[in-house]
Amino acid sequence: MGRVTQRRKVHKFVLDGSPQALEFPVRFREDVLAVEEPLEIRIGSLSFSVTMRTPGNDFDLVAGFLVSEGVIWEPDQLVSLRFCAGEDEDGVQTFNVVEAQLRPDVERPDTGRNVFTSSSCGICGTESIEAVHKSSHFSPAADPLTVPVETLASLPERLREAQAVFDVTGGVHAAGLFRIAADGSAELLCLREDVGRHNAVDKVVGWALRERMLPLSGTVLQVSGRASFELVQKAALAGIPVLAAVSAPSSLAAELAEASGMTLAGFSRGTSLNVYTGRHRVSVPVSAVR
Repeated sequence: MGRVTQRRKVHKFVLDGSPQALEFPVRFREDVLAVEEPLEIRIGSLSFSVTMRTPGNDFDLVAGFLVSEGVIWEPDQLVSLRFCAGEDEDGVQTFNVVEAQLRPDVERPDTGRNVFTSSSCGICGTESIEAVHKSSHFSPAADPLTVPVETLASLPERLREAQAVFDVTGGVHAAGLFRIAADGSAELLCLREDVGRHNAVDKVVGWALRERMLPLSGTVLQVSGRASFELVQKAALAGIPVLAAVSAPSSLAAELAEASGMTLAGFSRGTSLNVYTGRHRVSVPVSAVR
């Protein structure tokens, strides 16, 4: 998988009480780690942000990040993306700097802020829900999508089955974009993995922008981990009506989802899930209605 994963020798301690464990309590083996490296995002020649990410689909990541920041929302506003020169101590190209060229009429953000984003934090200081609404060009509130509850509950397993990097490392998050058909079935359109859950979402949104699919009406974004404010923010800015997570949402995530007219589901575990906002989009079999 190239720069996505890295092998490292480890000492494995076996404490299961077996005769082999008592005789050889420490085993030497190789483990596979998910790579984490910085990516500097430039707008023109000026540095805009640095984020920690798993290399791969970097152009999608940059495009999605610019959508999430409210800088662009149409594919034609992004003229080009390219890797800039950057070498490690051995003189090898690192591909850790991407330059985005915007259409001349696109308002440039404040590139003097030099935002650093860790792989665990996506917004790091976004002021308020009101600020999100001001920068949003798509509203999921009027999206007429309905999703059968059994389809929604099945998406975490669908997501997990498609996670190639997680299979070998166990150390990345995933975001999967599903289109819901008229018969209630779900088609996986795009899946991205990254050490940062917000990066995985940005890669999905960036892919959609470059494929000229925004706004993402009629879709569900399924994510691993929890549903945080920044993930709801990114989904809302892309026009996604339903966000589902395998773990809990935060209180602010639920508030933003409600204010944006989104459906937010959490603790989606295959046989059960909680719907925190937008219950009207989740349909249940007639036999299940009491």
